[in-house]
Amino acid sequence: MEETQENIQFQLTTELIENVKALIISNDDEALKSLLNEFHYADIAEILDELNFEEAIYIIKLLDSETTSDILTELDEDVREKILDNLSAKEIAEEVEELDTDDAADIIAELPEERQEAVISQIEDEEHKAEIQELLTYDEDTAGGLMAKELVKVYGTWTVAGCLRRIRGQAKDVSRVHSIYVVSKDEKLIGRLSLKDLITAKSEEKIAEIAKDNVDFVNVNEDAEEVAKVMAKYDLEAIPVVDDEQTLLGRITIDDIVDVLKEEAEKDYQLAAGITQDVDSDDSIIELTRARLPWLFLGLLGGIGAFIIMEGFQNAFDKYKVLFFFTPLIAAMAGNVGVQSSAIIVQGLANDDVKGSINSRLIKEMFLAALNGIILAVFLFLFVWGYNGDMDKALAISVSLVAVIIIAGLIGTFVPLFLDKRGIDPAIATGPFITTSNDILGILLYFWIAKLILGI
Repeated sequence: MEETQENIQFQLTTELIENVKALIISNDDEALKSLLNEFHYADIAEILDELNFEEAIYIIKLLDSETTSDILTELDEDVREKILDNLSAKEIAEEVEELDTDDAADIIAELPEERQEAVISQIEDEEHKAEIQELLTYDEDTAGGLMAKELVKVYGTWTVAGCLRRIRGQAKDVSRVHSIYVVSKDEKLIGRLSLKDLITAKSEEKIAEIAKDNVDFVNVNEDAEEVAKVMAKYDLEAIPVVDDEQTLLGRITIDDIVDVLKEEAEKDYQLAAGITQDVDSDDSIIELTRARLPWLFLGLLGGIGAFIIMEGFQNAFDKYKVLFFFTPLIAAMAGNVGVQSSAIIVQGLANDDVKGSINSRLIKEMFLAALNGIILAVFLFLFVWGYNGDMDKALAISVSLVAVIIIAGLIGTFVPLFLDKRGIDPAIATGPFITTSNDILGILLYFWIAKLILGI
C-alpha cells in the first residue's frame, strides 16, 4: 500500500515557543537548526514575531542567508526594522543577495539613506546591485515599485531549439516561470509564450511564428491599485511591465498584488473606523492618539451641533415629549443608512464596478431608500400609534423617518462618488464623517418635519 504524506498545517503553540527559547538558552545550535528546518520560512517568521529581540537575532545569525532572507520578508515590519538595525551592512547585503530584486529593494528601502548606500556597496553581484538600484528609483505605489527584474525573455528571431537551450540559463534565477516574454532586437515587448506553446512547437520554428501578440502589460508608472484591477480582471498570475517606449523592464506576480490588496483593505478599514494614519495595536499611545483623535474630535463637534439643533426645538419638546425619546432612533437610522449606501459605493469603486452617471446612481438610491423607509415607517407608525394613541405624533415620526432615510441614502451615495472624482480616497466616506453628518442632518430634518405636521 502506497504511503501518502499527511498535510499538517503549522500551528504556533506555547510549547513550541518554549522549546525554541530553551534551545537558545542552552546554546544547542544543532538541535535548534534541526527543529526550525522542519518549518517553512513563513512559519519561522511567525515564531520570531513571538520571541524577544535578542532571541530573534540569535536565530537570524544562526541560520543560513538563503533561509533568513526569506524570513525577513515575512516578519512584522517593526520586528524586521529592529533586526536590520543590529545587522552590519555586509550581513544585510548577504541577505538581500539571496532575494528576488523586488523583495531586496523593499528591504533596502526601509533603511535610512546612508545605510542604504552602505548595504548596496557591499552587494557583490554587480547585475543584482544595478537592478536593485533601478527599482529603488520608482515610487513604491507604482508598477515600477512592485515589479521584479527576474523573468524569462526570448527574441522573436530565435528558433524553438535555440530558445530552449538559452532559457535554461535564465530560468534558474526565476522562482516561478508563469510566461515567457518575447522581445524584439531593441528589447521591446512584442508577445508572450506559454511553456506548452514552446514544448509542443517544432524545433526549427521561429519564436515570432508561435508567439501570441495579444499580451497584457502595464506601464512602469501605473498606479499599484490599477495594476491590481488589471490582473484581477484578466485573471493573471503575472504581468509584464514596460516603459513609454514599450521596452520590457520587469514583471509583477500575483503575490505582490495580494500584498497591495491587503494593504489597501487595511487602509480602507482604518479610514472607515475613523483612523487617519496607518497604525496597528503595537504602536505607541502617542501614535495611536494622533491617528484616532481627528475623527473623535469631529464626532464631538457633531454632538455639539446636535445639541444646538435640539435646543432650537425646545418648544416642540415641551409640548410633545415623545419626540425626544425617538431622537436616538432617527439619528441611528440616518447614520446606518448612510454607512450602508457609502459602503456599497466604495466597494464598487474599489472593484471598478461603478458605471454610469452620478445622477443615475442617486435616482436608484432614492427609490431604494424610499422603499426601505416606507416599510420601516409603517412598522414604526403602528408601534407609536399603538403605544401613544396619537395618530398625528405617529404620522410625524414615521414621515420623518422616511425623509431621513432617503436623504441619508443620497448623501451616502453622493459623497464617496464626489470624493472619488476629486481624487480623494472614498473609503473616508464610510466612517465617522458620513455618520456624523447624517446624524446632524437627520435630527434637523426630523424636528422640522415633526414641527410642520404637528403645527408647533
